[in-house]
Amino acid sequence: MKNIPKVKVGIVAVSRDCFPEPLSVNRRKALVNAYKNKFDANDIYECPICIVESEIHMVEALDDIKKAGCNALCVYLGNFGPEIAETLLAKHFDGPKMFIAAAEESQDDLLQGRGDAFCGMLNASYNLHLRSVKAYIPEYPVGDADDCADMIHDFLPVARAVIGLSKLKIISFGPRPLNFLACNAPIQQLYNMGIEIEENSELDLFEAYNKHEGDERIKDVVKDMEAELGSGNRKPEILSKLAQYELTLLDWIEEHKGYREYAAIAGKCWPAFQTEFHFVPCYVNSRLTGRGIPVSCEVDIYGCLSEYIGTCVSEDVVTLLDINNTVPKDMYRESIEGKFDYRHTDTFMGFHCGNTCSKKLSACEMKNQMIMARSLPEEVTNGTLEGDIAPGDITFYRLQSTSDNRLRAYVAEGEVLPVATRSFGGIGVFAIREMGRFYRHVLIEKNYPHHGAVTFGHHGKALFEVFKYLNVPIEDIDYNQPAALPYPTENPFR
Repeated sequence: MKNIPKVKVGIVAVSRDCFPEPLSVNRRKALVNAYKNKFDANDIYECPICIVESEIHMVEALDDIKKAGCNALCVYLGNFGPEIAETLLAKHFDGPKMFIAAAEESQDDLLQGRGDAFCGMLNASYNLHLRSVKAYIPEYPVGDADDCADMIHDFLPVARAVIGLSKLKIISFGPRPLNFLACNAPIQQLYNMGIEIEENSELDLFEAYNKHEGDERIKDVVKDMEAELGSGNRKPEILSKLAQYELTLLDWIEEHKGYREYAAIAGKCWPAFQTEFHFVPCYVNSRLTGRGIPVSCEVDIYGCLSEYIGTCVSEDVVTLLDINNTVPKDMYRESIEGKFDYRHTDTFMGFHCGNTCSKKLSACEMKNQMIMARSLPEEVTNGTLEGDIAPGDITFYRLQSTSDNRLRAYVAEGEVLPVATRSFGGIGVFAIREMGRFYRHVLIEKNYPHHGAVTFGHHGKALFEVFKYLNVPIEDIDYNQPAALPYPTENPFR
């Protein structure tokens, strides 16, 4: 994944001057050793400034971690900690930051060896609030060296997403298709999160595509497509046009990224796209997403943003799917009931025409877009990548701005079941516990569009923390609540 940041966390230990300095020094060394024994040593940097006890120490530490190339900060309370210096450090560090604290090691060392960081964390959090400084604080932020090493490792995906968004440009092409108002949302929140957006006409894209006709690189891209598709290459005559389009998008990103380091695309795919380009872009979208450059369908800007967040969190391919159709009762009875611990209303099918990367499909074939081909000549609707989505754990999620410019998000973990869909497109049978209630009291009640982003794995913990860090109101970060916990709008007499 080349389109996401590499995180390097600077670990800075702090100490209150009325506590023994060696408490923080030795505990910092133990933490660093524990991390290197468990994880990649390149993830972290141990700030050698002895201990931050004052504002002057804070300035020295800040300068040191910047020179070391750190783009994330861990403030480690080896003891009670200096609430002013430690929170100023976070305030002046330009990047995501976390606060954790040392637990006491032994009942035999509670005189000179007691650090009281459990107490110090309360003062740190209070002062962070006073200074309006956002910081990641784990669910239980106090622990021994091994515990704290795990906390820092859990912080990495959160930090990756926050850094990525701060350097992201979303490139969109064209207005939404007719009857897709659900994909509309104010872009003000993008700027609030530090994201740039470049909105273009699809005519600009069409002009750029035509200028790539005869590009000498096309033949190499076609060979790569042929190798990826293998026996699923059912539309070989369309590959050169798709390769031309892929090069158009990649060149557009390089020419228009400007001062930003990362990019994602909200693309137009119909209704006029196929009649003018003479193909559909689904397969190309899947290939770019497979490289860490998400391309959403139907100019879904917040869908594209959600995909990029998932790419940063998972360091893996993501997809964007319609929360599309119910699982027929006969399919449920034959293939799910008694085999998997899900009720019928826990299941649904996630679908899109063909934008899911081949790496996440059980098998794939290049086909035409059946829905469009019902009203258009088949030869202009080729370009989808079809196949059942590979079974395994998933997380369905989305970050959205409401029509009144309020950030809102949902996260729900589940799985793709190993059940043949017997349908078309890139599609899978999904199961999420209490999906029926979640569908009614979150997705419908809170006016979410039909597109949901999908990571392949359970990443709810990190995504929830990312949304908190992005200042999504906590009451507007929803999840699939268990039956014992009713939604505010749920009828108690159900």
